[in-house]
Amino acid sequence: MSGILLTQNSTFIIGPVAKLLGFIMEGIFWVLDKLGIPNIGLAIILFTIVIYLLLMPFTIKQQKFSKLSAKMNPELQAIRDKYKNRKDNNSMMAMNQETNAVYAKYGVSPSGSCLQLLIQMPILLALYRVIYAMPAYVGQIKDAFLPLVKKFIEADKDASFIQSFETAAAQFTKQFTNEAFVAGNAASEYVQNTYIDVMNKFSSADWASIADKFPELATDVTNTVNTLDKYNNFLGLNIADSPAFAISQAMETGSWLLVIGALLIPILSGLTQWINVKLMPQAATSGGSGNDQQDTMAQSMKMMNMTMPIMSIIFCFTLPSGMGLYWIAGSVVRTIQQVIINKHIDKMDIDEMIKKNVEKRNKKLEKAGIDPKTLNNYATMSTRNVNVASKASAQSSMTQEERDAAMKKATEYYNKNAKPGSLAAKANMVKYYNENNK
Repeated sequence: MSGILLTQNSTFIIGPVAKLLGFIMEGIFWVLDKLGIPNIGLAIILFTIVIYLLLMPFTIKQQKFSKLSAKMNPELQAIRDKYKNRKDNNSMMAMNQETNAVYAKYGVSPSGSCLQLLIQMPILLALYRVIYAMPAYVGQIKDAFLPLVKKFIEADKDASFIQSFETAAAQFTKQFTNEAFVAGNAASEYVQNTYIDVMNKFSSADWASIADKFPELATDVTNTVNTLDKYNNFLGLNIADSPAFAISQAMETGSWLLVIGALLIPILSGLTQWINVKLMPQAATSGGSGNDQQDTMAQSMKMMNMTMPIMSIIFCFTLPSGMGLYWIAGSVVRTIQQVIINKHIDKMDIDEMIKKNVEKRNKKLEKAGIDPKTLNNYATMSTRNVNVASKASAQSSMTQEERDAAMKKATEYYNKNAKPGSLAAKANMVKYYNENNK
């Protein structure tokens, strides 16, 4: 991969991650080439599968956090309701302490889910960058451009023709005004990479315009286009072209199969995105508990999940088909992962999960010099003793039959979807007290 660093992404964090992912992509393409199928579309699919498999441990942790959140939310909601109309500093501090105590009781961190997303975000952005600029990361694809590029630079002496393309003006203006380009020559890596960046976005019409402008390069243009077509051809589609462009070209030639194939890219992208969203854990509203902010966030997330498949269709219609192929592959892989993870987590003992999390958290607290028993006891006390005095007063006026009926109802509630005496049953008990002591 020597000599192609200038066209690689140099953004903080994303750049180094993209370079690492580029090595993986180049390795996949090298293997495919040795097998006699050097195909960019197939490489994108395999690359996407590899990356999402590597991210699977983070996905599992996120789902575990969601499972625990479902258990914690009733207690957290009760605390929010308890301090709903109390804005003084002492009340706010007490609410924070009780909230942190609940998290301590379940052995998780309030930022647990966010941390997983922060780790994954630069990886996914870098993955997009590698697929979007394949010649910058896969040396063999770059080599397909080089014979033509070297002659093209000599023929286009003032670089006016390469800059006349709409793609060049829109995306690569800074590179053309860079001193390394202005003072460069045909042997300059920066100049060569800049030409390749522009040509990597060429349509069929753009390639033909080079042969028309420089007839002496017609053979080199044909050889380059043939090699790239071999790399880019995926089930009859050129994944370097957008579905919109492919449809217009196919309609001119009357190739209706290509029209259908091009339409399938955005349609499948939207469909697989929709299926993936449906399988993901959905945020529930607070059920009229008065937490307007939580309800608003849940509704916003629901709306975003509805619009994502639609936006995917729109973007895939105008972007190169290779990006659409990546989105489809990513959605399919995530869907399969989600099904497997859901089955795995549904079989897990939630009480055992909480127990392990508590043990891990207690060890961390002990290392920090904090007695975990203090937090755990406070968590139990704070969530059970909400307006206990008023509840005791009300119970004193109940008949024995009424108290027996209330105890039976409470016991049934404690053991709902939980083993008698388990941590989940105790969590239900806390929830019951919170709901009946408002």
